[in-house]
Amino acid sequence: MASRPKQADPRPAPRLYLVTPRIADSTTFSAPLAAALVAGDVAAVLLRLAGTDERALINIAKTLGPVAQNKDVALLLDGHADLVARAGCDGAHLTGMAEFGAAFDVLKPDRIAGVGGLTTRHDAMSAAEAGADYVMFGEPDAQGVRPAFAAIEERVAWWAEVFEAPCVAFAASIDEVAPLVRAGADFIALGDWIWRDPRTAAATIADAAQRLLLPEPTA
Repeated sequence: MASRPKQADPRPAPRLYLVTPRIADSTTFSAPLAAALVAGDVAAVLLRLAGTDERALINIAKTLGPVAQNKDVALLLDGHADLVARAGCDGAHLTGMAEFGAAFDVLKPDRIAGVGGLTTRHDAMSAAEAGADYVMFGEPDAQGVRPAFAAIEERVAWWAEVFEAPCVAFAASIDEVAPLVRAGADFIALGDWIWRDPRTAAATIADAAQRLLLPEPTA
């Protein structure tokens, strides 16, 4: 998930970032995940784990890791920075500056440290200055609440205009994908809503991938 030069011409095409449901058993999720990863240009998968048994969590990540990594897709843990190395994952997504700061030295320099849950511009700038590999805007909080969509678009557009660190914009529905691309997101996160019917997840991802492709501006 590399940085891009600001005002690049042509602008690099945005890519997809998939968020899993909370996984307690990897056996039924491997096949839907594999199908999803060939349906569009996926850069990363954020693996959300259920349960508290450390060994079980590591085993889930070790089972699903190769499904993603064999397709050159980064596998990130949602939190659990202390398990990343043992689980063979590529990094972690941290929520808020406190969690990011506590995990940074555990992950860097070898693994990805991304951060979300950034409620202010100052926190987002501080995360980038501290070395975050990406910032995420628009994801729901622990109670499922997210900012108004217009505010998310504004935050993404501001970031894209000013900063080199990549921006992940969270889409809560298929209809949010194209507006977030137009705002300037480098990656579009598709929330766990895409997995509600595993039979249609790949089709939904293919649809999202098409919405990444905005028409070229006319002269």
